[in-house]
Amino acid sequence: MKKLLLALVALIAISLAAFQLPAVQDRLVDQAIRRNMDNADRGALFNDDALRLLVCGSSSPFPSEDRARPCLAVIAGGKFYVVDTGPGSWNRMALLRIPGERIGGVLLTHFHSDHIGDLGEFNMQTWVAGRPGPLPVYGPPGVERVVAGYTEAYALDNGYRVAHHSAEFLPPGKGLMEAHAVDAHDGARPLFTDGELRVTIFPVHHNPIEPAVGYRFDYKGRSLVISGDTTKDPRLTAVARGADLLAHEAQNQELVARMASLAGELDRPRLKKVLGDIPSYHTSPVEAAGVANEAGVKLLLLYHLTPPPPRAVEGVFLRGVAAVRPQGVALAHDGDLVELPLAGGEPKLSRLR
Repeated sequence: MKKLLLALVALIAISLAAFQLPAVQDRLVDQAIRRNMDNADRGALFNDDALRLLVCGSSSPFPSEDRARPCLAVIAGGKFYVVDTGPGSWNRMALLRIPGERIGGVLLTHFHSDHIGDLGEFNMQTWVAGRPGPLPVYGPPGVERVVAGYTEAYALDNGYRVAHHSAEFLPPGKGLMEAHAVDAHDGARPLFTDGELRVTIFPVHHNPIEPAVGYRFDYKGRSLVISGDTTKDPRLTAVARGADLLAHEAQNQELVARMASLAGELDRPRLKKVLGDIPSYHTSPVEAAGVANEAGVKLLLLYHLTPPPPRAVEGVFLRGVAAVRPQGVALAHDGDLVELPLAGGEPKLSRLR
């Protein structure tokens, strides 16, 4: 036994010494760089065999160590379409090694900062990645102002990059954004088609935030709906009817109330005020489960989680949901991938690494 321990200690010492050798360090660095840069395996995400939803941000305005703010990427027809660009969401896409040049457009549900904060980064980074043209940005009226603001904010940066890398490498015209505003206050209406992909925009209730919208994506017989921020809204239920997947925002009102109470005890009156206000324009997990049942969707994916729950207390966040919807519910995490096979069948939930 003593000889075995001595041998183990010697092996550890040799290994530690080896890690100090430049050649070994360089090899490890190369492996790490290759792992972070190589996105060849991500090509399978764009195979024309499924309609896919990738979670690039599952949190809300509250801070989280492992969740970006709201961002969902719909993958269809060889492209991805981003619904909301919350702060930290581009970083999540980069960590997931999603090829930026494949972006087909951005769709904004409303103009709260936690939904638009990374728009400039999505535009700049996908331009540098080789996007073939200006970035379409869709949304309700007001999207023109958001696009104009980010365009101005990034104008100097864009100029620096063209000067450094050349206009041939970074054509300035391809670095622009194009705003497409659609007024859907009176009901659902077509937003755009791209090949066999059909996208519908519809109003939701997020008062006093007006306008606020959600989106439905239909592709070769499969469909998914994204709620955006909303209370329980029969208009959303109607649009989601028969969809395979409903990604719905969720706020646990009991946890928020407890946070508000503690904020008062900790003498944080402004935080208490905010926490006291927000229950009026969000949907609880139990309410979202009811929407999913009424709409007859196969899978309910809860995102925009308020407050973002650590894994140890996810059961607390979902308390009461099973009584309403025993199956077909998932709590979103950054990197989650839902696949809706075009050949039919149940939604498949996995995690990108």
